[in-house]
Amino acid sequence: ASGDAEMAVFGDAAPYLRKSEKERIAAQNKPFDAKTSVFVVHPKESFVKGTIQSRESGKVTVKTEGGEVNQIFSMNPPKYDKIEDMAMMTHLH
Repeated sequence: ASGDAEMAVFGDAAPYLRKSEKERIAAQNKPFDAKTSVFVVHPKESFVKGTIQSRESGKVTVKTEGGEVNQIFSMNPPKYDKIEDMAMMTHLH
């Protein structure tokens, strides 16, 4: 991975291409539970982050940032946000 100084060539687009070193360190230290963190299909936002609250009789209850729950997808840990090599990701959707 390139350092922050090397990203300067991308100008204003740099923050959208890669997290800063400080953001990458914060993401690696952020609490994450792969068993409860999911993405939920949302009609306007495409996908929103959600947390599984319960699993009973084949039904899953998810607390989301907004929207209805109709289909869920496993979520990658925050350290993979804006990762350059997607082969390293645990889940591809």
